[in-house]
Amino acid sequence: MMIPVRCFTCGNVIGEHWDEFTARTEAGEDAAEVLDDLGVRRHCCRRMIVSHKDLVDVVAPYQ
Repeated sequence: MMIPVRCFTCGNVIGEHWDEFTARTEAGEDAAEVLDDLGVRRHCCRRMIVSHKDLVDVVAPYQ
């Protein structure tokens, strides 16, 4: 599905960073450095972004 708007643990807004994170990591940058540049410092927020799997294309045909 889509990235959650807020971190499940602390409630910080993380959804706004998803597009830039994916673009920069697909371009070959290190994920940790990208998250540092975006200002995502908490471990809970970092795991939300790093562990997210985008399943919109898989689920969309069934709706």
